[in-house]
Amino acid sequence: MLKKLLIIISLCPVILFGQPLINNTSQNNDVFESIGRLSPWQLLDTADYYYGKNKYDTALICYNLLINTSLKGADMELQKRMIKAYVNMAVIYCLMCNYQTGYEYLIKALHLLEKTNHFSELSRIYINIGTIYLKFNKLDLTKQYYSKAMELPQDSAHYVLLLNNIGALEMKNENIDSAHYYFNKSLQISKRHNNIHLPTILNAIAYTNQKRNLYDSAFYYYRLSLEEAKKNNKAEGEVKALSYLGGLFFEVGKLDSAAFYIDLSNSMAAKSSSPDVVAENYLTLSKIEESKGNTKKAFNYFKKHASLRDSVLNVKIFGDINQHQRLYEISKTNQQIEELTIDRQVKEKTIHYQKTIQKIIFVTFLLLAIVLAIIIRQNKKLKTAYKVLVNKNVEIIKNQGKNEKGSLMEKSQKELLIRILAIMEDTSIICSTDFSIEKLSELTNSNQKYISMAINDSLKKNFRTFLNEYRIREAQRLFALPDTSNYTIEYVAHHVGFKSRSNFSDVFKDITGVSPNFYAKSLRFDVD
Repeated sequence: MLKKLLIIISLCPVILFGQPLINNTSQNNDVFESIGRLSPWQLLDTADYYYGKNKYDTALICYNLLINTSLKGADMELQKRMIKAYVNMAVIYCLMCNYQTGYEYLIKALHLLEKTNHFSELSRIYINIGTIYLKFNKLDLTKQYYSKAMELPQDSAHYVLLLNNIGALEMKNENIDSAHYYFNKSLQISKRHNNIHLPTILNAIAYTNQKRNLYDSAFYYYRLSLEEAKKNNKAEGEVKALSYLGGLFFEVGKLDSAAFYIDLSNSMAAKSSSPDVVAENYLTLSKIEESKGNTKKAFNYFKKHASLRDSVLNVKIFGDINQHQRLYEISKTNQQIEELTIDRQVKEKTIHYQKTIQKIIFVTFLLLAIVLAIIIRQNKKLKTAYKVLVNKNVEIIKNQGKNEKGSLMEKSQKELLIRILAIMEDTSIICSTDFSIEKLSELTNSNQKYISMAINDSLKKNFRTFLNEYRIREAQRLFALPDTSNYTIEYVAHHVGFKSRSNFSDVFKDITGVSPNFYAKSLRFDVD
């Protein structure tokens, strides 16, 4: 503990004066040397401490040293926390608008997660990857990763964040009611768990109300967000809430109130460095002056907005000039970190390369053997298939004309389809696992050929697809019942006629676009 305390004291200039470690070269060497002597557990505790204090420079130093520690001999708990270190580093880089590096660290976390079979951070990784795609409007990929996260167990903080992010995705798709539903669900859970992420959620709910012209409700939630941000000393939250209030008052035509809140937001933004909010504020001020007929002022504000907007867009996509400088300084820090660890890595890398070469040689020979075996097997299958094909053609020729007496024109295709549809509405029949086209032909007093033709010609689909659509519709009805707590996925699958859960899940997702688990969870949420 004494050693750890001395290390933290040696890093105190970063906390007291708010200066990055990388700006003081003479002090750097002493600090790096001190940090380099910490054990992996001490490194992670120190990194988490500075991460929680938003001192990201120092946190990155410790995380970098930690991830460069060999996994050989690491116990299960240390492996889990190394995965957490990768994820926290990804979050830090995303906060710095370096989404590419953030994404790379999330992928590294996934690789380590798969290597060590520790999946506690998997949901958080999927949420962050989805959020990166959301930044770049890759909405299909965003939905894919959020859906993956929804199917995994997670703590309340991550669940609140996930629901809020799904709401943001729905806003991007202009599904306002759906977004409002997810934001409200997020708020319910947040209130039950120490109001986690509360200002962000309140702003989101306010915005959906504003989009639906519920201005009194929007004002109420914006004010709640502002009060929550003040109570927790979240300057950035105050800046955004004031900006949103200004935009709301402009929308309802109260120009003086709008200008008042925008000016408050700008004055606070100057201290908290929020160029994206200031850019939007200038746009609102431009609209206010234009409404008053002050075209010159409106134009000046719009020029400021355009200038800042370009800067903010560059920050969000590529990183601005200051951010590039910061990343350059961090790269120098990383180089010093690598020099601390290179001695102990040389021997490990030499051994690793030798083992890798041996593995490559072994895998190459193994792959060649497998390919050769597959080729031989495929040749045998091909010969067998040709024989079967020939036999079938011979059989078709022999049987041709035997069943020509029964013409579909003699039995009205329309009447047959009506009988088929009537039977398909009876779930007690079609949800039986042994229900088939043969059974349907018996019930309709017809034959399989006519039934297939009726379904194909009239509905443009085959019998299997036709049957699956009815069964999935019944599954959706079961999921929507008021009390479905005892209905497992396996139960519903068997109840509607599927013999395996995996087959049911594949068919359900093909027809509805989502997994049965995600569909069932969504129906159980209640909107305030």
